[in-house]
Amino acid sequence: MAKTQHLANQSVISNIDWLCVFIYIMLVIAGWVNIYSASLPLDTGEAVFDLSQIYGKQIIFMLLCIPLIVVLLSLDAKFYEKYSVIFYGIGILSLLGLFVFGKTVKGQTNWYQFGGFGLQPSEFVKISTALFLAKYVSDSQTTFATFKEQLIAIGIFMFPVLLILKNDTGSAILFMSFFLVLYREGLPSWYLWTGFLTIVIFLGALIIKPFVLIGFIIIAMIIHFVLNKKINRNPLIYLILGAFMSIFVFSVDYVYDKVLEPHQKDRINVLFGKDVDLQKEGYNLNQSIIAIGSGNWFGKGFLEGTQTKGSFVPEQHTDYIFTTVGEEWGFVGCIVVIGLFVTLFLRILYLAEHQKTTFPRVYGYSVAGFLFIHFFVNIAMLIGIFPTIGVPLPFFSYGGSSLIAFTILLFIFLKLDANKVNEW
Repeated sequence: MAKTQHLANQSVISNIDWLCVFIYIMLVIAGWVNIYSASLPLDTGEAVFDLSQIYGKQIIFMLLCIPLIVVLLSLDAKFYEKYSVIFYGIGILSLLGLFVFGKTVKGQTNWYQFGGFGLQPSEFVKISTALFLAKYVSDSQTTFATFKEQLIAIGIFMFPVLLILKNDTGSAILFMSFFLVLYREGLPSWYLWTGFLTIVIFLGALIIKPFVLIGFIIIAMIIHFVLNKKINRNPLIYLILGAFMSIFVFSVDYVYDKVLEPHQKDRINVLFGKDVDLQKEGYNLNQSIIAIGSGNWFGKGFLEGTQTKGSFVPEQHTDYIFTTVGEEWGFVGCIVVIGLFVTLFLRILYLAEHQKTTFPRVYGYSVAGFLFIHFFVNIAMLIGIFPTIGVPLPFFSYGGSSLIAFTILLFIFLKLDANKVNEW
């Protein structure tokens, strides 16, 4: 019996997907190199292990990940499934605790402070929510044919969203990637279309007059009604949907003026170039575009970025770290980094699709979804095609909570994937 267990453990370790591990290491190292460049003070030497500096602290976080990975891979794969509900409960309690013990940073109360280090629980709740959602889908073997099944699954990730939304809008938005995961498992596609159209209509109502936008909506609905002859085309349903969308169009101004915070309105204005002062609201985006564009094909070289060395780009070591890649390593460097990320996404999706059981498959898709939406939103906001919402670049941006959480997220899946040799 003991010999069988030993052989099983050996096979699990030998089946770790080393391509994902290699890409992870490459991204973490490349991230640190760019954090070093972005945070190295001009009036100091180039000491790598100066723990008083941001790049020195990042080394500590990187070193902490090594024993963490060993523990994650050593635990039995069933551990993550068995205790997923407990992890989820702890995550919810950590979010509730922010209302009492949270520290306010830049107007957002989404941190716990422990001495000189902070902890952002929303980063870790992504992991516990992914585990619990995978547990629910695998246990119920649901095909999402009933509204009850759909409501429970959506409620699992929307509950933490409601707790996060007030203080961390960016993280709350990222949880929407779970809709893609559930769509893979059978969630009706109208959920995705509803979300997509809501965003399009909301943004459209900000730049197009209400009656003009409603006219476009009516034309689109008529075209849809005429062309889709194979579906059950009930005119009453079209009328009801048209009425709801028209009401929504007229409600956008109220939401924009009365619900959104001033900084949120500023970010939307920057996206559309509405009444923007490039030295105030549009400063971050303007400097970001300048930094990325100035790198040309091959960049200015390591530690040679004038925008980076001049500290023109705010928060360059965190949310804006990719601007350092663009300036110092150029278009070629950007393509290499993007290529590593895309390869990692595709590899995780491939591994997830080839799982023998539901739990690791759903969790794998959740991992791919979270990593991709972080990657997409982060880079999109740096080039002005998405509002700035404070999203770190996975494995790349400075921050202990971010790096450790993404490491846990990834290596739990790699453990589950390696264990598929023991699944029947």
